[in-house]
Amino acid sequence: MAFAEPAPVEQRGAGVPTSTTRFVVGGLLAVAALLVVANKAYRTAEMAVASGVLRVISSSGVYLSAERQAVYFGLGTDRPFGLRMSPECTSAFLVLPLVVIAAVMVALRPRIATRVLGALAVAALAVIAVNQLRILGLVGLIDWLGTDRGYYWGHTLLGSVVSVVGGAVALILFAYLSTRKPKGQR
Repeated sequence: MAFAEPAPVEQRGAGVPTSTTRFVVGGLLAVAALLVVANKAYRTAEMAVASGVLRVISSSGVYLSAERQAVYFGLGTDRPFGLRMSPECTSAFLVLPLVVIAAVMVALRPRIATRVLGALAVAALAVIAVNQLRILGLVGLIDWLGTDRGYYWGHTLLGSVVSVVGGAVALILFAYLSTRKPKGQR
């Protein structure tokens, strides 16, 4: 049986959280709590982004009802429609697990905090973009196929597929970016 050499000086005490590590982990857990507690405000912001994009790409009227987390489109046409962002349809609950996992990763391995935070930012933006794409796809299908068929195909099928695939891609992206070694250590 051989004895292991002592750990290099820079790795000694790496498991002991510093005040910076505690601050980062606490901040991430606060963000996670805010995603739950301030979910209504988050959904309002998501619908505000969607209404802004719709105003740019649509020739018909668009109205944001912030207090209802709803966007109305097709105004001035014979088929106006409104979409309300329910708590189940928000990207917050796809971002939430990423934030919690990031907090755990930083708590366990503080020296990768920068990579984890960068990966979290990229993955969260990907999830938010995918949810916006899902909303815009739903609007497009309602406009193309009509209210009943367009909503069914857009919400039930396309929305589910886009959310699952987008969430999986964001999770893989997060795992890859947060765990890969820096170029100098490969």
